[in-house]
Amino acid sequence: MTTLSDRAVNRATLARQMLLGREKVGVVEAVGRLVGMQGQEAKHPYVGLWSRVEGFAGEELNKAVADREVVRATLFRGTLHLVTAEDYLRFRTTIGPILESGLRMLKDRAEGLDVGKVVAAAEKLLAKEPLTFTEVRDALQEQFPAVNERALGFTTRMMVPLVMFPTETRWGWPANARFTPAEAWLGKKVRPTALPEELVRRYLAAFGPATPADFQTWSGLPGAKALFDKLELDQLKDETGKTLYDVPEGPRPDPDTPAAVRFLPEFDNLLLAHAKRERIIADEHRPAVFTKNLRVKSTYTVDGLVAGLWSTEVKRGVATLTLTPFGRTLKKTAAELEREGTALLRFLEPDAKTYELVTAS
Repeated sequence: MTTLSDRAVNRATLARQMLLGREKVGVVEAVGRLVGMQGQEAKHPYVGLWSRVEGFAGEELNKAVADREVVRATLFRGTLHLVTAEDYLRFRTTIGPILESGLRMLKDRAEGLDVGKVVAAAEKLLAKEPLTFTEVRDALQEQFPAVNERALGFTTRMMVPLVMFPTETRWGWPANARFTPAEAWLGKKVRPTALPEELVRRYLAAFGPATPADFQTWSGLPGAKALFDKLELDQLKDETGKTLYDVPEGPRPDPDTPAAVRFLPEFDNLLLAHAKRERIIADEHRPAVFTKNLRVKSTYTVDGLVAGLWSTEVKRGVATLTLTPFGRTLKKTAAELEREGTALLRFLEPDAKTYELVTAS
């Protein structure tokens, strides 16, 4: 069985994530290849695509959303993702049991909750017009006054196939976006049967080589080992002797392949798609990136590994990118960071008068 070095695993993952170098692909194809992008906030996928797609402009994603080729919706791990319309319809039923199991989080707040009745009422409300979840909760509270309003909203979010209703804003959706039924918006039905084996293959094509535990971490689906065993997959080993699985056609570049400096948004799936994350971030740096309040900070990579944090602000027409490195930055790397960081600032803040990059001490 072939053994892959840690660097080889890193390069294989970066190749699939389009992070060894920007690629000439369309927005819909890029989102499909990534099997979706974490989208807790509307801006995050725009930054993720900017770092991966050559010549990416936000208008391209806005058009794909307006054309209903890409949607933002609750999916993997019960979190908001930007996915192709085709993948949403294809995999919503596959992920359905995970969303349903999330209702256990309600605990005492589920007292008096009749899921079937709430789902039916929510579907009827949302069929009339797109609504924010505040509006959904308020309307459902009138019908179910004895049930916790948060439980009513959460049940709707998990159990009713919905997509975010886009608006003509720069990042596609306002902070308090409205939701609308997915099938009505897309004019197609959600696939009624689950496709977990297909989802495994898509995951490996985007994040492999990987373990069943990695897939389970990314998707939330239990029993991953049994799914892997059903498929004809390549089996490899990492430096610790752990078995890694991969699709036969998965790219495995030379470990010495250069990896350009890249900026990743908050919650980028590259940092969330594996149970063990050493392939992209050293354990010693994880506490600085994964916060106690469950946020995942914006990071930048050097030679394929997370090397620091970044943030931006605009004051009096000056856009500033602040880097917080985890260690010493080589002079050559600093020049790369300045070039890439300035380009990122121009993408994020095109109306700024000047652009500055500073390094936190």
